[in-house]
Amino acid sequence: MEPVTHIRPQTWMTAPATVSVMAALSAGETTGLVALFVGGCVRDSLLGRDVGDVDIATALAPDIVSKRIEDAGLKAVPTGLAHGTVTAVVEARHFEITTLRIDVDTDGRRATIAFTDDWVADAERRDFTVNALYADGAGAIFDPVGGLADLKAGRIRFVGDAEQRIREDVLRLLRFFRFYAQFGTPPPDRDAISACAKLANLLPTLSGERVAAETLKLLTAADPATTMTLMSANGVLQHFLPEAKEIDRLAALVTVDGVADQADPLRRLAAVLKVDAAGADAIAARLRLSKADRVRLRELVATDHRLERDMSPQQMRVALYRLGADVWRDRVLIDWAEEIAVGTPQDRHAADAWRELYDLTVEWTPPTFPLQGHDVLALGVAAGPAVGRHLATVEEWWIAGDFVADRRACLAELRELVRPR
Repeated sequence: MEPVTHIRPQTWMTAPATVSVMAALSAGETTGLVALFVGGCVRDSLLGRDVGDVDIATALAPDIVSKRIEDAGLKAVPTGLAHGTVTAVVEARHFEITTLRIDVDTDGRRATIAFTDDWVADAERRDFTVNALYADGAGAIFDPVGGLADLKAGRIRFVGDAEQRIREDVLRLLRFFRFYAQFGTPPPDRDAISACAKLANLLPTLSGERVAAETLKLLTAADPATTMTLMSANGVLQHFLPEAKEIDRLAALVTVDGVADQADPLRRLAAVLKVDAAGADAIAARLRLSKADRVRLRELVATDHRLERDMSPQQMRVALYRLGADVWRDRVLIDWAEEIAVGTPQDRHAADAWRELYDLTVEWTPPTFPLQGHDVLALGVAAGPAVGRHLATVEEWWIAGDFVADRRACLAELRELVRPR
Protein backbone atom coordinates (compact mmCIF):
# COMPACT_ATOMS: atom_id res chain seq x y z
CA MET A 1 0.00 0.00 0.00
CA GLU A 2 1.45 3.32 -1.14
CA PRO A 3 0.48 6.87 -0.10
CA VAL A 4 -1.64 8.86 -2.55
CA THR A 5 -1.04 12.33 -1.13
CA HIS A 6 0.42 14.16 1.85
CA ILE A 7 -0.82 16.72 4.33
CA ARG A 8 1.17 18.86 6.72
CA PRO A 9 1.74 16.91 9.95
CA GLN A 10 -1.04 17.89 12.34
CA THR A 11 -0.56 19.05 15.92
CA TRP A 12 -2.14 15.86 17.25
CA MET A 13 0.28 13.80 15.13
CA THR A 14 3.35 15.53 16.51
CA ALA A 15 2.17 15.69 20.13
CA PRO A 16 4.66 13.94 22.46
CA ALA A 17 2.08 11.39 23.62
CA THR A 18 1.22 10.41 20.04
CA VAL A 19 4.86 10.22 18.99
CA SER A 20 5.71 8.01 21.96
CA VAL A 21 2.97 5.50 21.10
CA MET A 22 3.89 5.30 17.42
CA ALA A 23 7.57 4.95 18.29
CA ALA A 24 6.78 2.12 20.70
CA LEU A 25 4.83 0.22 18.05
CA SER A 26 7.59 0.64 15.47
CA ALA A 27 10.46 -0.29 17.80
CA GLY A 28 12.89 -2.58 16.04
CA GLU A 29 11.03 -2.48 12.70
CA THR A 30 12.97 -1.55 9.60
CA THR A 31 10.61 -2.37 6.72
CA GLY A 32 6.89 -2.37 5.95
CA LEU A 33 3.97 -0.50 7.45
CA VAL A 34 3.64 -1.29 11.12
CA ALA A 35 1.13 1.26 12.44
CA LEU A 36 -0.99 3.99 10.85
CA PHE A 37 -3.61 6.42 12.08
CA VAL A 38 -7.04 5.47 10.80
CA GLY A 39 -10.63 6.62 10.63
CA GLY A 40 -12.03 9.78 12.12
CA CYS A 41 -8.76 11.45 13.05
CA VAL A 42 -7.56 11.19 9.44
CA ARG A 43 -10.92 12.14 7.96
CA ASP A 44 -11.37 15.17 10.22
CA SER A 45 -7.80 16.37 9.58
CA LEU A 46 -8.42 16.28 5.84
CA LEU A 47 -11.58 18.33 6.39
CA GLY A 48 -9.80 20.83 8.63
CA ARG A 49 -11.92 19.87 11.63
CA ASP A 50 -10.87 19.41 15.21
CA VAL A 51 -9.69 15.91 16.03
CA GLY A 52 -10.93 14.10 19.11
CA ASP A 53 -10.03 10.44 19.49
CA VAL A 54 -6.88 9.14 17.81
CA ASP A 55 -7.25 5.55 16.58
CA ILE A 56 -4.37 3.48 15.29
CA ALA A 57 -4.35 0.39 13.08
CA THR A 58 -1.43 -2.00 13.21
CA ALA A 59 -0.14 -5.14 11.56
CA LEU A 60 1.11 -6.34 14.95
CA ALA A 61 -0.77 -8.98 16.93
CA PRO A 62 -2.44 -7.72 20.14
CA ASP A 63 0.04 -9.45 22.46
CA ILE A 64 2.96 -7.84 20.66
CA VAL A 65 1.21 -4.47 20.81
CA SER A 66 0.83 -4.78 24.58
CA LYS A 67 4.45 -5.82 25.03
CA ARG A 68 5.86 -2.99 22.96
CA ILE A 69 3.70 -0.40 24.71
CA GLU A 70 4.78 -1.66 28.14
CA ASP A 71 8.43 -2.00 27.08
CA ALA A 72 8.32 1.70 26.25
CA GLY A 73 7.21 2.45 29.78
CA LEU A 74 3.63 3.21 28.77
CA LYS A 75 0.40 1.69 30.06
CA ALA A 76 -1.38 -0.94 27.94
CA VAL A 77 -5.02 -1.77 28.71
CA PRO A 78 -6.61 -4.85 27.05
CA THR A 79 -9.89 -3.08 26.26
CA GLY A 80 -11.05 -5.41 23.48
CA LEU A 81 -8.65 -8.27 22.90
CA ALA A 82 -11.33 -10.42 21.25
CA HIS A 83 -11.45 -7.82 18.49
CA GLY A 84 -7.75 -7.03 18.61
CA THR A 85 -7.92 -3.73 20.50
CA VAL A 86 -5.41 -2.54 23.06
CA THR A 87 -5.60 0.96 24.55
CA ALA A 88 -2.35 2.80 25.19
CA VAL A 89 -2.60 5.33 27.99
CA VAL A 90 -0.13 8.22 28.05
CA GLU A 91 -0.87 10.68 30.82
CA ALA A 92 -4.47 11.75 30.11
CA ARG A 93 -4.53 10.57 26.48
CA HIS A 94 -5.99 7.25 25.33
CA PHE A 95 -5.08 5.67 21.99
CA GLU A 96 -7.07 2.69 20.71
CA ILE A 97 -4.75 0.40 18.79
CA THR A 98 -6.44 -2.32 16.75
CA THR A 99 -4.80 -5.14 14.83
CA LEU A 100 -5.70 -5.39 11.14
CA ARG A 101 -8.55 -7.85 10.76
CA ILE A 102 -11.05 -9.50 8.48
CA ASP A 103 -14.56 -10.73 9.24
CA VAL A 104 -14.95 -14.50 9.33
CA ASP A 105 -18.63 -14.54 10.30
CA THR A 106 -21.25 -11.89 11.13
CA ASP A 107 -24.82 -11.95 12.42
CA GLY A 108 -25.82 -8.30 12.06
CA ARG A 109 -24.82 -7.36 15.60
CA ARG A 110 -21.33 -8.78 16.17
CA ALA A 111 -18.60 -10.40 14.12
CA THR A 112 -16.15 -13.23 14.45
CA ILE A 113 -12.84 -11.89 13.18
CA ALA A 114 -9.40 -13.09 12.21
CA PHE A 115 -6.23 -11.03 12.36
CA THR A 116 -4.31 -10.21 9.20
CA ASP A 117 -1.35 -8.17 8.02
CA ASP A 118 -3.16 -7.08 4.85
CA TRP A 119 -3.95 -3.36 4.97
CA VAL A 120 -6.29 -3.48 1.97
CA ALA A 121 -8.27 -6.37 3.46
CA ASP A 122 -8.65 -4.38 6.66
CA ALA A 123 -9.94 -1.38 4.70
CA GLU A 124 -12.40 -3.51 2.76
CA ARG A 125 -14.18 -4.65 5.94
CA ARG A 126 -14.78 -1.08 7.20
CA ASP A 127 -18.12 0.70 6.91
CA PHE A 128 -17.59 3.80 4.72
CA THR A 129 -14.85 4.81 2.36
CA VAL A 130 -14.32 8.09 4.22
CA ASN A 131 -13.56 6.08 7.36
CA ALA A 132 -11.05 3.83 5.58
CA LEU A 133 -8.35 6.46 5.19
CA TYR A 134 -4.96 5.93 6.86
CA ALA A 135 -2.06 8.28 7.62
CA ASP A 136 1.43 8.07 9.04
CA GLY A 137 3.06 10.50 11.42
CA ALA A 138 4.63 12.46 8.57
CA GLY A 139 1.24 13.18 6.96
CA ALA A 140 1.32 10.59 4.17
CA ILE A 141 -2.27 9.58 3.28
CA PHE A 142 -3.17 6.04 2.25
CA ASP A 143 -6.47 5.48 0.43
CA PRO A 144 -7.09 1.83 -0.52
CA VAL A 145 -10.84 2.13 -1.25
CA GLY A 146 -11.33 5.59 -2.78
CA GLY A 147 -12.30 7.48 0.33
CA LEU A 148 -10.39 10.65 -0.52
CA ALA A 149 -12.47 11.45 -3.60
CA ASP A 150 -15.66 10.67 -1.70
CA LEU A 151 -14.62 12.96 1.15
CA LYS A 152 -13.93 15.84 -1.24
CA ALA A 153 -17.32 15.29 -2.92
CA GLY A 154 -19.24 14.98 0.36
CA ARG A 155 -20.25 11.49 -0.70
CA ILE A 156 -20.94 8.94 2.05
CA ARG A 157 -20.50 5.56 0.39
CA PHE A 158 -20.32 2.09 1.84
CA VAL A 159 -17.12 0.15 1.22
CA GLY A 160 -18.00 -2.46 -1.37
CA ASP A 161 -21.57 -3.77 -1.47
CA ALA A 162 -23.84 -1.58 0.67
CA GLU A 163 -26.32 -4.31 1.49
CA GLN A 164 -23.59 -6.71 2.58
CA ARG A 165 -22.01 -4.07 4.81
CA ILE A 166 -25.36 -3.47 6.55
CA ARG A 167 -26.12 -7.16 7.00
CA GLU A 168 -22.72 -7.55 8.68
CA ASP A 169 -23.65 -4.89 11.24
CA VAL A 170 -27.13 -3.36 11.10
CA LEU A 171 -25.98 -0.33 13.08
CA ARG A 172 -24.17 0.77 9.93
CA LEU A 173 -27.58 1.69 8.52
CA LEU A 174 -28.02 4.37 11.18
CA ARG A 175 -24.37 5.33 10.93
CA PHE A 176 -24.87 6.06 7.23
CA PHE A 177 -27.47 8.71 8.02
CA ARG A 178 -25.43 10.10 10.89
CA PHE A 179 -22.35 10.50 8.70
CA TYR A 180 -24.46 11.90 5.88
CA ALA A 181 -25.84 14.52 8.29
CA GLN A 182 -22.34 15.40 9.47
CA PHE A 183 -20.30 15.19 6.28
CA GLY A 184 -22.56 14.55 3.31
CA THR A 185 -23.57 16.72 0.37
CA PRO A 186 -26.83 16.06 -1.52
CA PRO A 187 -27.80 13.94 -3.27
CA PRO A 188 -27.11 10.89 -1.09
CA ASP A 189 -25.44 7.85 -2.63
CA ARG A 190 -28.10 5.91 -4.54
CA ASP A 191 -26.82 2.45 -3.64
CA ALA A 192 -26.58 3.37 0.04
CA ILE A 193 -30.12 4.74 0.20
CA SER A 194 -31.51 1.72 -1.64
CA ALA A 195 -29.83 -0.69 0.77
CA CYS A 196 -30.95 1.30 3.81
CA ALA A 197 -34.56 1.36 2.64
CA LYS A 198 -34.50 -2.36 1.89
CA LEU A 199 -33.01 -3.41 5.23
CA ALA A 200 -34.61 -0.86 7.59
CA ASN A 201 -36.82 -3.62 9.00
CA LEU A 202 -33.69 -5.05 10.67
CA LEU A 203 -33.26 -2.02 12.94
CA PRO A 204 -35.40 -3.45 15.79
CA THR A 205 -32.77 -6.20 16.21
CA LEU A 206 -30.30 -3.63 17.58
CA SER A 207 -29.91 -2.85 21.26
CA GLY A 208 -31.54 0.32 22.51
CA GLU A 209 -28.21 1.69 23.69
CA ARG A 210 -26.63 1.45 20.23
CA VAL A 211 -29.65 3.05 18.57
CA ALA A 212 -29.72 5.86 21.12
CA ALA A 213 -26.03 6.61 20.70
CA GLU A 214 -26.30 6.97 16.92
CA THR A 215 -29.56 8.92 17.08
CA LEU A 216 -28.23 11.45 19.57
CA LYS A 217 -25.03 11.88 17.55
CA LEU A 218 -27.12 12.52 14.42
CA LEU A 219 -29.11 15.14 16.29
CA THR A 220 -25.95 17.14 17.03
CA ALA A 221 -25.37 17.70 13.30
CA ALA A 222 -25.76 21.18 11.86
CA ASP A 223 -28.93 20.17 9.97
CA PRO A 224 -30.40 16.95 11.39
CA ALA A 225 -33.93 17.73 10.16
CA THR A 226 -33.03 17.34 6.48
CA THR A 227 -31.51 13.94 7.16
CA MET A 228 -34.48 12.84 9.28
CA THR A 229 -36.77 13.84 6.42
CA LEU A 230 -34.66 11.64 4.14
CA MET A 231 -34.96 8.78 6.64
CA SER A 232 -38.72 9.20 6.82
CA ALA A 233 -39.12 9.34 3.05
CA ASN A 234 -37.21 6.07 2.68
CA GLY A 235 -39.11 4.19 5.38
CA VAL A 236 -36.22 4.12 7.85
CA LEU A 237 -37.43 6.39 10.64
CA GLN A 238 -40.59 4.37 11.09
CA HIS A 239 -38.62 1.29 12.16
CA PHE A 240 -36.81 2.80 15.14
CA LEU A 241 -38.39 6.16 15.98
CA PRO A 242 -41.90 6.31 14.50
CA GLU A 243 -42.84 9.02 17.00
CA ALA A 244 -40.57 11.52 15.19
CA LYS A 245 -43.39 13.37 13.45
CA GLU A 246 -42.41 16.97 14.23
CA ILE A 247 -39.46 17.36 11.89
CA ASP A 248 -40.52 20.91 11.02
CA ARG A 249 -40.28 21.83 14.71
CA LEU A 250 -36.82 20.25 14.88
CA ALA A 251 -35.75 22.30 11.85
CA ALA A 252 -37.05 25.45 13.52
CA LEU A 253 -35.29 24.59 16.78
CA VAL A 254 -31.98 24.34 14.94
CA THR A 255 -32.45 27.92 13.76
CA VAL A 256 -32.97 29.27 17.29
CA ASP A 257 -30.95 27.06 19.63
CA GLY A 258 -27.83 29.01 18.81
CA VAL A 259 -28.77 31.26 21.73
CA ALA A 260 -27.79 28.34 23.96
CA ASP A 261 -24.17 27.43 24.59
CA GLN A 262 -24.37 24.36 22.34
CA ALA A 263 -26.75 22.10 20.49
CA ASP A 264 -28.35 19.69 22.92
CA PRO A 265 -29.31 16.32 21.38
CA LEU A 266 -31.91 15.42 24.01
CA ARG A 267 -33.64 18.78 23.59
CA ARG A 268 -33.64 18.20 19.83
CA LEU A 269 -35.02 14.71 20.37
CA ALA A 270 -37.87 16.13 22.44
CA ALA A 271 -38.59 18.69 19.73
CA VAL A 272 -38.99 16.09 16.99
CA LEU A 273 -41.31 13.82 18.98
CA LYS A 274 -45.10 13.89 18.91
CA VAL A 275 -45.88 12.11 22.18
CA ASP A 276 -47.28 12.68 25.64
CA ALA A 277 -45.50 11.90 28.90
CA ALA A 278 -46.32 8.18 28.66
CA GLY A 279 -44.97 8.12 25.11
CA ALA A 280 -41.77 9.78 26.26
CA ASP A 281 -41.38 7.13 28.94
CA ALA A 282 -41.84 4.40 26.33
CA ILE A 283 -39.17 5.91 24.08
CA ALA A 284 -36.78 6.33 26.99
CA ALA A 285 -37.26 2.68 27.91
CA ARG A 286 -36.77 1.54 24.31
CA LEU A 287 -33.58 3.57 23.93
CA ARG A 288 -32.36 2.64 27.41
CA LEU A 289 -31.90 6.28 28.36
CA SER A 290 -30.66 7.11 31.84
CA LYS A 291 -33.18 7.95 34.54
CA ALA A 292 -32.17 11.61 34.41
CA ASP A 293 -32.65 11.75 30.62
CA ARG A 294 -36.00 9.95 30.92
CA VAL A 295 -37.26 12.51 33.42
CA ARG A 296 -35.97 15.39 31.32
CA LEU A 297 -37.50 14.03 28.12
CA ARG A 298 -40.84 13.62 29.87
CA GLU A 299 -40.74 17.24 31.05
CA LEU A 300 -39.83 18.57 27.61
CA VAL A 301 -42.73 16.95 25.76
CA ALA A 302 -45.35 18.01 28.33
CA THR A 303 -47.81 20.36 26.60
CA ASP A 304 -49.11 21.74 29.92
CA HIS A 305 -45.73 23.45 30.38
CA ARG A 306 -45.96 25.38 27.12
CA LEU A 307 -44.71 28.95 27.30
CA GLU A 308 -45.95 32.01 25.40
CA ARG A 309 -43.86 35.06 24.58
CA ASP A 310 -46.68 37.42 25.64
CA MET A 311 -46.83 36.07 29.21
CA SER A 312 -47.01 38.67 31.95
CA PRO A 313 -43.91 39.13 34.12
CA GLN A 314 -45.65 37.37 37.02
CA GLN A 315 -46.68 34.43 34.79
CA MET A 316 -43.07 34.15 33.67
CA ARG A 317 -41.79 34.05 37.24
CA VAL A 318 -44.35 31.44 38.26
CA ALA A 319 -43.49 29.23 35.30
CA LEU A 320 -39.76 29.57 35.92
CA TYR A 321 -40.24 28.70 39.59
CA ARG A 322 -42.23 25.57 38.74
CA LEU A 323 -39.99 24.36 35.90
CA GLY A 324 -36.55 25.22 37.21
CA ALA A 325 -33.90 27.07 35.20
CA ASP A 326 -32.70 24.17 33.02
CA VAL A 327 -36.15 23.02 31.91
CA TRP A 328 -37.24 26.65 31.48
CA ARG A 329 -34.45 27.33 28.98
CA ASP A 330 -35.23 24.12 27.07
CA ARG A 331 -38.94 24.91 26.98
CA VAL A 332 -38.33 28.48 25.76
CA LEU A 333 -36.36 27.14 22.78
CA ILE A 334 -38.81 24.32 21.98
CA ASP A 335 -41.86 26.57 22.26
CA TRP A 336 -40.17 29.25 20.17
CA ALA A 337 -39.51 26.56 17.56
CA GLU A 338 -43.15 25.46 17.76
CA GLU A 339 -44.30 29.00 17.04
CA ILE A 340 -42.09 29.09 13.94
CA ALA A 341 -43.11 25.62 12.80
CA VAL A 342 -46.84 26.40 12.84
CA GLY A 343 -46.25 29.50 10.73
CA THR A 344 -46.65 32.31 13.27
CA PRO A 345 -45.09 35.40 11.67
CA GLN A 346 -41.65 36.17 13.06
CA ASP A 347 -40.06 39.58 13.27
CA ARG A 348 -37.42 41.25 15.39
CA HIS A 349 -39.94 41.88 18.16
CA ALA A 350 -40.78 38.17 18.35
CA ALA A 351 -37.13 37.12 18.46
CA ASP A 352 -36.35 39.70 21.14
CA ALA A 353 -39.30 38.54 23.23
CA TRP A 354 -38.18 34.92 23.14
CA ARG A 355 -34.60 35.89 23.97
CA GLU A 356 -35.83 37.88 26.96
CA LEU A 357 -37.69 34.80 28.15
CA TYR A 358 -34.55 32.71 27.74
CA ASP A 359 -32.48 35.26 29.68
CA LEU A 360 -34.93 35.47 32.57
CA THR A 361 -32.87 32.85 34.42
CA VAL A 362 -30.03 35.38 34.56
CA GLU A 363 -32.21 38.31 35.59
CA TRP A 364 -34.32 36.56 38.24
CA THR A 365 -33.43 33.72 40.60
CA PRO A 366 -36.44 31.81 41.92
CA PRO A 367 -36.59 32.18 45.73
CA THR A 368 -36.76 29.23 48.10
CA PHE A 369 -40.10 28.61 49.79
CA PRO A 370 -39.46 29.71 53.40
CA LEU A 371 -41.32 26.89 55.21
CA GLN A 372 -40.50 23.24 55.81
CA GLY A 373 -42.22 20.23 57.30
CA HIS A 374 -41.00 20.90 60.83
CA ASP A 375 -42.88 24.21 60.78
CA VAL A 376 -46.14 22.31 60.31
CA LEU A 377 -45.27 19.76 62.98
CA ALA A 378 -44.48 22.54 65.44
CA LEU A 379 -48.09 23.67 65.19
CA GLY A 380 -49.36 20.30 66.41
CA VAL A 381 -50.14 18.66 63.08
CA ALA A 382 -49.49 14.92 63.27
CA ALA A 383 -46.82 13.47 60.99
CA GLY A 384 -48.34 12.14 57.78
CA PRO A 385 -49.84 13.28 54.46
CA ALA A 386 -51.47 16.31 56.08
CA VAL A 387 -48.06 17.91 56.56
CA GLY A 388 -47.38 17.93 52.83
CA ARG A 389 -50.88 19.14 52.01
CA HIS A 390 -50.61 22.10 54.37
CA LEU A 391 -47.19 23.05 53.00
CA ALA A 392 -48.47 22.82 49.42
CA THR A 393 -51.46 25.03 50.23
CA VAL A 394 -49.31 27.76 51.75
CA GLU A 395 -46.80 27.49 48.93
CA GLU A 396 -49.55 28.04 46.36
CA TRP A 397 -50.68 31.12 48.33
CA TRP A 398 -47.07 32.36 48.39
CA ILE A 399 -46.70 31.80 44.61
CA ALA A 400 -50.01 33.54 43.87
CA GLY A 401 -48.67 36.55 45.77
CA ASP A 402 -45.65 36.70 43.44
CA PHE A 403 -43.25 35.30 46.07
CA VAL A 404 -43.42 38.50 48.12
CA ALA A 405 -44.44 37.01 51.49
CA ASP A 406 -41.52 36.39 53.84
CA ARG A 407 -41.17 33.60 56.38
CA ARG A 408 -43.15 35.46 59.05
CA ALA A 409 -46.07 36.03 56.68
CA CYS A 410 -46.00 32.43 55.49
CA LEU A 411 -46.03 31.18 59.11
CA ALA A 412 -49.05 33.39 59.80
CA GLU A 413 -50.86 31.92 56.81
CA LEU A 414 -49.96 28.42 57.99
CA ARG A 415 -51.28 29.08 61.50
CA GLU A 416 -54.54 30.33 60.06
CA LEU A 417 -54.75 27.22 57.88
CA VAL A 418 -54.28 24.71 60.70
CA ARG A 419 -56.23 26.65 63.33
CA PRO A 420 -59.16 24.60 64.65
CA ARG A 421 -62.48 25.80 63.26
